Amino acid sequence: MLNRTLIPESRQVNEINFIAPKQQELANGIKVFTVNAGKQELVRIEFVFENVNWDESKPLQAIAVNHLINNGTAKLTAKEIADQVDYYGAFLQTEYGADQSSIKIYTLNKHLQEVLPILWSILNESIFPQQELDIFKQNQQQSLKVSLQKNDFIARKNFAHAIFGTSTYGSDIEVEDYQAIERADLVSYFNAAYKPENCTIFVAGKFEQAEFDLLDASFGKGWNNQAVSKVNEFSFDFSPKGEIFIERPDAIQSAIRMGTLSINRTHVDFAGFQVMNCLLGGYFGSRLMANIREDKGYTYGIGSAIVSMKDAGYFFIATEVGADVCTSALNEIEKEIDLLKTELVTEEELSLVRSYMLGSMLGSLENAFSHADKFKNIYYSGLGYDYYDNYIKTVKSITAEELKALANKYLNTADFTKVVVGKK
Repeated sequence: MLNRTLIPESRQVNEINFIAPKQQELANGIKVFTVNAGKQELVRIEFVFENVNWDESKPLQAIAVNHLINNGTAKLTAKEIADQVDYYGAFLQTEYGADQSSIKIYTLNKHLQEVLPILWSILNESIFPQQELDIFKQNQQQSLKVSLQKNDFIARKNFAHAIFGTSTYGSDIEVEDYQAIERADLVSYFNAAYKPENCTIFVAGKFEQAEFDLLDASFGKGWNNQAVSKVNEFSFDFSPKGEIFIERPDAIQSAIRMGTLSINRTHVDFAGFQVMNCLLGGYFGSRLMANIREDKGYTYGIGSAIVSMKDAGYFFIATEVGADVCTSALNEIEKEIDLLKTELVTEEELSLVRSYMLGSMLGSLENAFSHADKFKNIYYSGLGYDYYDNYIKTVKSITAEELKALANKYLNTADFTKVVVGKK
């Protein structure tokens, strides 16, 4: 009989096993990475395309194409696409990121042969009907106008622009940018980006040779596109912008977003930085939460993160606090950073962070889809599975002295860009 009055014994995660994908190629050379796992007759096929031909005068080209790509082809209307996908119990999803864009299909294996031609039409014959574009522009303009009334959105928008300028990482989108979208620009970008030589396919779920042959039959032959494109690449100079204050006289709360350009996943210090970030503001038990929320009651939530992208990385802290305690909150945030730089973390606190991070990693590998996502992270960073081995080793072995050194190396608040929207 289980005695529920006794606390279960706590143990650190000792081993985390990753399912490495099988690599194949379609007849036209498209790389296919397959995580063949799971018991259900279900598969996810994801076509990923590098973002290309960045033009700062047309910042919404890639976003609009990804959003509208399944809204009409030479053979199928938007309604017909949606109806056919629904008929087979499938799910179609598009996703835009700063470095890559993708289109995914989730389907039962038994319907794969019927679903793939729909996807082929989308990736080969999308025409971006003017009516669908007009609806998109109207909806997005209205959505942006609503978002521009929110302090946290304004803070996030201005912080990204201050750090990354007019690149796709920080483009300062305005309502006028949506008004300026032209159908011809979408067709041009579609032809440049959505082509075989710019595509990598990631498959997860039940996927044997028979399913691969169906994929190859649809996309390994008869998909050719010779449009010229150049994959986006960006470089950024370290240039802190100091404090950016955007006053909202009627604000009850003030949004704070502060941070700096930093390292990305390819850097040797990245895993250690992740431990340091978790300690500071990366989970519910973090120091920032304990101080700003639990002790001071200034906010419902505060967090920090280190974000890795292809050409850059950045660190940020974000929260919303009562307008009357904004200055005090800023002071307390800097106080917590200074403590990381001057005092050694206790073994008890570090042990808790270790357990959280290892448990989160293990918990994130719940199915074939998540294993494929973990592989994508390292694939687009040019890394191998030794990255995860090093991450786990670092989490288990990093010392208080090393964390203090990392804090002094990377958390110089004098170099932070600090955006405050509301009242101080």
